[in-house]
Amino acid sequence: MFALGAAFALALCGCGDKGGSSATDSEKAGDVGVLNTALSQELTAVDAYTRGLPLLHGEALAVGRRFRTQEQEHADAITRAIRGLGGKSEIEKNPLDYTGLKTQAGFLALAYEEENALIAFYMNAIPKLETTAPRPLLAAIAANEAEHLVVLRRELGARPDELAPEAFETGEVPAPTKAVVPR
Repeated sequence: MFALGAAFALALCGCGDKGGSSATDSEKAGDVGVLNTALSQELTAVDAYTRGLPLLHGEALAVGRRFRTQEQEHADAITRAIRGLGGKSEIEKNPLDYTGLKTQAGFLALAYEEENALIAFYMNAIPKLETTAPRPLLAAIAANEAEHLVVLRRELGARPDELAPEAFETGEVPAPTKAVVPR
């Protein structure tokens, strides 16, 4: 699975290459905008996992804690990339609807939707980057989000043959519809 994620990340790194190594201020500013949107997405994921942890138990709790930590690491790395381009991070979380979220199964379904949204965002964002530096970072994050989906599918009760249902994660594969299997 790691090899698949690494290949995915490497393939995305070359997307949108303009051929030059020195970026203009407007190219950097455009990339800072993309990165700030990525930062907002990641902070939303951190918030979602933070709010969801009290609903989790057993293996799902360990997974939720790890994923929250990884989402925070993504946010921190994106913040450094913004600074590396001479920009300032604009911290803003996207609103998520937590109304009625009272069970582990409900939270896992929400987390799955959020991870899918992150992958879809990165798939669209990476080709828009004008500078080379942030591409490998965002590609690596997208690969990690795809790994999260595999684990969430397992937690949502997917059979082993359903853990990687497509050759490419695009952020469009719906969550398994089975009930959560207690672990």
